[in-house]
Amino acid sequence: MTRPYDDEQPEAQAARLLVVTAVPAEAEAVLRGLGSDATRLVVPGGELHRARHACGVAVDVLAGGVGPAAAAAATASLPWLHRYELVVSAGIAGGFAPHAPIGSVVVADEILAADLGAQTPDGFLDVAELGFGSVRHTPAPAAVRRAAGALGAAHGTVLTVSTVTGSAERAAELAARHPRALAEAMEGFGVAEAAARHGVPVFELRTVSNAVGPRDRSAWRIGDALAALERAFAHLPYPELLQEVGHG
Repeated sequence: MTRPYDDEQPEAQAARLLVVTAVPAEAEAVLRGLGSDATRLVVPGGELHRARHACGVAVDVLAGGVGPAAAAAATASLPWLHRYELVVSAGIAGGFAPHAPIGSVVVADEILAADLGAQTPDGFLDVAELGFGSVRHTPAPAAVRRAAGALGAAHGTVLTVSTVTGSAERAAELAARHPRALAEAMEGFGVAEAAARHGVPVFELRTVSNAVGPRDRSAWRIGDALAALERAFAHLPYPELLQEVGHG
């Protein structure tokens, strides 16, 4: 079923949680995990899919595009963004070996823009060090622990990059600057920026399709990562997660 967006209609206010992915394949994996038929709502810039998990929580799922700018724009374009209790950036990612092996689930306790700043003769300086803003968002610790415990997931820093790592040198540089980094993806910080400007808590969940390092497409396991994403959204403890966010 497809319905046009209307800010005054009840469905515009029904979901408690928004999940933003980069591409439709990730959104479809999330929806399979939610396990119910989805309603499509036409919204500015695309379509929003709404499903209801077996626990009763309604979840909106949006494929917002690749990269932090597209993700931020798509998230911020939802006229009822401020009504959600939680916004989740989700999808597949590269994992830093050996901490996040292929097929594993990672929950961010820190969402960090890893390449937002300036390259100087003395090395990289992020925009916070330059005095121009912030490069990190910190999800509610209790919610992170709750989700990680339910999913058997590792939790740590998830990096947002505009250019995916493709060399051992770049992987080593990122790991040295961010020793708690478990994964890199391209959308988390953008989603977090949009949510924060509307006063909505944010969360990031990733499943690992490849190791961060030399680019080797033959070693990617996208199918395994999408299957892990589906399982994660089937088993997230939604009511408890929302409660922990509210208390945070």
